[in-house]
Amino acid sequence: MAFLRTLLKRLLQGLALVLAVVVLNFMLVHAAPGDPVETIAGASGGMEPELMAELRTRYGLDRPLPVQLGIYLARVASGDLGYSYFFNLPVAQMIAERVPATLLLVLAAVLTAFVVGTLLGVLSSRRPNGLLSQCITVLSLVGFAAPVFWTGMLLVLAFASWWPVLPVSGMRSADAAGGAGLADLLDVARHLVLPALTLALVYLAQYSRLSRSSMLDVLGADYIRTARAKGLAEHVVLYRHALRNALLPVVTMLGLQFGNVMAGAIIVETVFNWPGLGRLAFDSVLRRDYPTILGVLLFSSIVVVVMNLVTDLCYRLIDPRIKAA
Repeated sequence: MAFLRTLLKRLLQGLALVLAVVVLNFMLVHAAPGDPVETIAGASGGMEPELMAELRTRYGLDRPLPVQLGIYLARVASGDLGYSYFFNLPVAQMIAERVPATLLLVLAAVLTAFVVGTLLGVLSSRRPNGLLSQCITVLSLVGFAAPVFWTGMLLVLAFASWWPVLPVSGMRSADAAGGAGLADLLDVARHLVLPALTLALVYLAQYSRLSRSSMLDVLGADYIRTARAKGLAEHVVLYRHALRNALLPVVTMLGLQFGNVMAGAIIVETVFNWPGLGRLAFDSVLRRDYPTILGVLLFSSIVVVVMNLVTDLCYRLIDPRIKAA
């Protein structure tokens, strides 16, 4: 019962947070310079003032901002995210079509960064002053300092000109038939390597440094010395006793940075022409497509809130003391 009460409390807090984010996003998007009707008119080569006024009336842009906000909140509450000004398609439909590509990219990058970064941190903590630890530290600092777009452009240059063994654009080959066969899965996996690697490098460096610091703290604890005094194998001490307690700050960072990964996906999808939400958001910003921008921001906010809730639940699996409390 205590767990259910805690879960219900977190869900209510998450809903309140999403509502606040929706209102803030709406106000910020509409406060940004630019007029969607003028953008549409420019893309179509010009438009009569009467037709522009009709479009503003159709989209509700001629109403006061508080009225527009109330109408938008009512629609969101009913599951209606509106129609795109530019694509003339339901925003929910466009998001649903782009979500699988973005989730595939983000999850691949997060899992790669978390697993590889944690393992590098563990290896580095075994001999903090050794050559391997110093090399991992240097690589981590370089990966953390390099901007995502710069890393992506370098990988595009490397694999497009110098060593063309991996595709550098899109999610599938032009001659791919699609479907769910093994050939299609391998084709998507080949296209996924460079975008996921680009997005993972920055966070891999952070997880490596954090897990190394956390492991060094845990390895100095009394129960670790007791485990070694009992004659337990070193890999048992490291991975069964030390790593489980050292993972708590790493999992915390994973949950808190999921929103940053979603934001980084916008840049990566633009560089590699990956057909996900990031690319849709980038195109929508350029075209002042308010409903699409707000829909993408709403989905991203929900994902971040859900990930924070999942992070809290993971604590109970990693540390039994939290479950007891």
